[in-house]
Amino acid sequence: MMSFDEALRAVTGLASTVGAETVTLYEAHGRVLAEPVVARFAAPAVAVSAMDGYAVREEDLSAGETPLRIVGESFPGKGFEGDLPQGCSVRIFTGAPTPQGADRVIVQEEVRRSGSTIFVHGPPTGRRHVRAAGSDFAAGAVLIEVGAVLSPLCMVVLAGADVSQVSVVRQPRLRLIATGDEIREPGVGAGGVPDSVSLGVAALARQWGAVVVSQDRCHDDIAALEQIASQALNGADIVVVTGGASVGEHDFARAMFASSGLSLSVDKVAMKPAKPFWIGQARGAVVVGLPGNPTSALVAARLLLAPLIAEMSGRGAGSACEWRCELLASDLDRGGDRETFVRAARSVAGVSPIDNQDAAAQAALARCDVLIRRDPDDPPKAAGQPVRILEF
Repeated sequence: MMSFDEALRAVTGLASTVGAETVTLYEAHGRVLAEPVVARFAAPAVAVSAMDGYAVREEDLSAGETPLRIVGESFPGKGFEGDLPQGCSVRIFTGAPTPQGADRVIVQEEVRRSGSTIFVHGPPTGRRHVRAAGSDFAAGAVLIEVGAVLSPLCMVVLAGADVSQVSVVRQPRLRLIATGDEIREPGVGAGGVPDSVSLGVAALARQWGAVVVSQDRCHDDIAALEQIASQALNGADIVVVTGGASVGEHDFARAMFASSGLSLSVDKVAMKPAKPFWIGQARGAVVVGLPGNPTSALVAARLLLAPLIAEMSGRGAGSACEWRCELLASDLDRGGDRETFVRAARSVAGVSPIDNQDAAAQAALARCDVLIRRDPDDPPKAAGQPVRILEF
């Protein structure tokens, strides 16, 4: 039986990025850059004012009160034409081009205006309030490096770089199959068990960068399952199957891929919850088997499916495995005989294990923020002691 760390290495070893594609600026948010973002033009293209005020020549200013005639205005997108004459000023607004010859903007609150003349008090001090051409970035500058996840902040940079499309890592295509005679569509209300697991797994897959191209449900009929498995492998990078495993001859989840040449890399993992979990390959796709119990399935998906998707989508498996220390807000009982991942809730005082740790629990999941990682036979821990946690 593999340890969790061994299973994680095996899982990420199956991952490879799935190529790149070009998307528009409006489709780029959340994607991973496959090529650097390079500025097409400098920003700002010309020197502009950083404040509302008056553009002046510093050499015209004296120690006393200096009168300067106003000879025009400069607005963003429509600047003052020509050079600024000596002894004159131009009314200017934030973001507007500074006239040729002007090297300082006097903030409007610092001048006295009378008709078409301003009076500037004293010698110039402090900031010039002029943004030089190229002071934000130069033409040809690399603004965002390969591998960056395009956040809302990055979207500002993309648009500022004057690009309309970017090359990003293609999102892995994931097909999801929920198995079991008992499951049904949520909301139907006609007996059976609502299929909560596949909805949660699909949402987690999207969160970590996959495109869920199909979600199917199938009864425990091996012929039907083999057919749907074969169809799912067509054009998929990852196929996830949930449930379908009870005992021996009823382990349809793996059997349904046998005729497609399933080769297992991970079979049994010494961890709790998340049993059974397995992973392999068939016809070029990675095939992942998750438990049918909701908590077990979501814990397994967070711990082992998320790093797989993150690696394939260009984010890197490490982005899904950022364990850190945090203090307990309440006591933690002794650990079990295998590595255990305890569902917990975060507060300002730290993290507290939730009461219901059952593998089939559903309501308890809404209160979970983190997983606490515990070694086999880990001794009890008191509130205030550190534990290793992962965002759930």
